[in-house]
Amino acid sequence: MLFTIEHTVTALVCLLSAFVIQRIYKKELPYEENNTKVNGIKWFGWAIFIWGIGSVIQLLGVKVFGLSATHKLLIYSGVTVSLLNSMFILLSLPSIEHNKFRPMVVRLVQRFTEKEFIALFSGVMGIIAFVFIAASYTNVAISNNFIWLIDIPISIIVAFSLLNELNKAFSNRQMKFMYLPSFALFVLIIVAVSHRIIPQDRVVTYIDQEFWTLTGMITALSFKFIYILLFSILLYSWKFLTEREMKQSQLEHLNSENLKLSTELDKLLIANESHLDTIRSLKTKVETLTESSKIELSQRQKEVLTFLAKFGDTHSYTQIAEEMNISVDGFQTHIHQIKKLLNISGSGGKEQLIEFARKEL
Repeated sequence: MLFTIEHTVTALVCLLSAFVIQRIYKKELPYEENNTKVNGIKWFGWAIFIWGIGSVIQLLGVKVFGLSATHKLLIYSGVTVSLLNSMFILLSLPSIEHNKFRPMVVRLVQRFTEKEFIALFSGVMGIIAFVFIAASYTNVAISNNFIWLIDIPISIIVAFSLLNELNKAFSNRQMKFMYLPSFALFVLIIVAVSHRIIPQDRVVTYIDQEFWTLTGMITALSFKFIYILLFSILLYSWKFLTEREMKQSQLEHLNSENLKLSTELDKLLIANESHLDTIRSLKTKVETLTESSKIELSQRQKEVLTFLAKFGDTHSYTQIAEEMNISVDGFQTHIHQIKKLLNISGSGGKEQLIEFARKEL
């Protein structure tokens, strides 16, 4: 009766949970850039699904084909299901997000692609299983539970790695109150593993058989349900907390950009003020120079420049002096003084004087 209850409940819960999780995976796949996290949802669903299939196999073997619950074939199928479950859990571990150091088991999984890891795990476990089956299948002196020795080390390693990764993830998300359920999951897995390896025919000499069977059922159901619960919480915490972290990250990015822009603006304002001060200073200097550089010509010098502007292109200095009825020396003296005032020198002095006279007078 307890056997039927255990495997019926396990099959219904696990298969239904696996269906829901795979639906979530299909829904999230097109929108999620992080394939590792999405694949973690997929492998989590497969781990639960294989539990459900294992319970269906156990029910069919006992209820339909009339096999004993301790029959070698059912034990072998149970070990196979447990190993597959361990493999899927291992594949899901890299998807558990946290910023802390990854243990060796997770880093080993990350070293291979998913296909490579599945092939490697299946190959190694297949070889070990073949050795165990060959040694125990026809040997009646060896307990059927002997085959569980294949799964026990793997289950313990997976349980410890799962506990480690879950606690790191919950710690990273300020959910340390989940440490207790995580530890309970680890303890229940260890108890379930121990329950498998201890031969029932030996236990019943010390413990009531019904109590021992009930303990195994409760342990098996409890750790499966806690596992589903913890991963579901983690799954939705990914969703909610990732959105919050994205918004927080966007806010921090915007604040950072705003700070940079404010800093750049302050620098530009300071530079602008500096340039304006420089421009004002230069303008003042130009005005000062302009004021100081204004040339004050005498009336006679202006008259000389007027005649130079009128006759300079066609007359020589001598001819222009005659036009003005002054001596050539006097005219030359005025020209020399004007050049000095205008800072004109060189062979083109006459042309420069003519240009100045026509522009300014």
